[in-house]
Amino acid sequence: MAFAEYQDEIYLDGLRGVVPGLPVTCDELQPLAEAAIPPAVRSYVAGGAGDEYTQRANVSAFEQWGLVPRMMVSPTQRDLSVDLFGTRLPTPLFMAPVGVVGLCAQDGHGDLATARAAARTGVPMIASTLTVDPMEQVAAEFGGTPGFFQLYTPTDRELAQSLVHRAEAAGFQALVVTLDTWITGWRPRDLAVSNFPQLRGHCLANYTSDPVFRSRLEKAPEDDPAAAVMHWAKTFGNPLTWDDLPWLRSITGLPLILKGICHPDDVRRAKDGGVDGIYCSNHGGRQANGGLPALNALPEVVEAAEGLPVLFDSGVRTGADVVKALALGATAVGIGRPYLYGLTLAGTDGVVHVLRSLLAEADLLMAVDGYPTLADLTHDALRRLN
Repeated sequence: MAFAEYQDEIYLDGLRGVVPGLPVTCDELQPLAEAAIPPAVRSYVAGGAGDEYTQRANVSAFEQWGLVPRMMVSPTQRDLSVDLFGTRLPTPLFMAPVGVVGLCAQDGHGDLATARAAARTGVPMIASTLTVDPMEQVAAEFGGTPGFFQLYTPTDRELAQSLVHRAEAAGFQALVVTLDTWITGWRPRDLAVSNFPQLRGHCLANYTSDPVFRSRLEKAPEDDPAAAVMHWAKTFGNPLTWDDLPWLRSITGLPLILKGICHPDDVRRAKDGGVDGIYCSNHGGRQANGGLPALNALPEVVEAAEGLPVLFDSGVRTGADVVKALALGATAVGIGRPYLYGLTLAGTDGVVHVLRSLLAEADLLMAVDGYPTLADLTHDALRRLN
């Protein structure tokens, strides 16, 4: 698939006097999107933990690496496809789970809009547990594109199993278990507006539609929403340990991916426990401040994985970032905030624009610098700049 053709479309539209309705860079999209959403949602989307050092470091870490050009290759055809959990995907890109996707769309149904963008682009969406619309409705919009389900594991094991089994029945093709959010980090921007969306009843459709969750309440969630929120708050955070891994592995036949792993010893324990993939991420700097940029952890994670697929996110803002993460060993690369900005400004079309822009830049970079396939993007293709 020639992702670079998006550039040609833009230039040909220009001959008719048509310019892109949205900027093609994340830096330009961000202020427009932040101005278009309410302050409470803005703080959740744009904010990070503490003074946001780690959030900034995630982004700047990519500037420490440079791609070495290789000439006389002239790769007129590039192949950006990847094999992931038995499926051949046209692109190494995926949309990372974000718990307020639904609130970012102007119609309040951002999860559905994002799923439709996945269907149009072939870029998988990892749907969060925290959605405005139930997972079944989200999965129904994927078309032929695989979708993954991200689980915030509740303390109620029967509820956890119900959520997972619903995801299986809905057609999700992998289970991503987030490890670093059993408790929320210190987030000054959210604290400044005294806002935690889920405590206000937002993005809880997967719980309020779940038969196990509903059975725990004296009244239906629609009859007593405050009680439903309080019960959710009591069951949300489960501080998982390695002793829980056999149980997690036992409740699903889907590929199991652990998200938040940045230490090689944790990779090895996860692999020994039968997981199918590692997700190297520090939650985009939203959960813990003062830590290592996720990109800096990636090479050791990949080495310890010994061939196990490694998904990566945190700080990805450009197509060049995607290429660098792939060269450092990532099997697939996730974006979060950039697609949210596109969603906020133009719904499904905005997400599609962001995805096509990132893929076009990555494709063109591989063309110009002489890397025909993702297999050619090895660690040797990069040099440290400082």
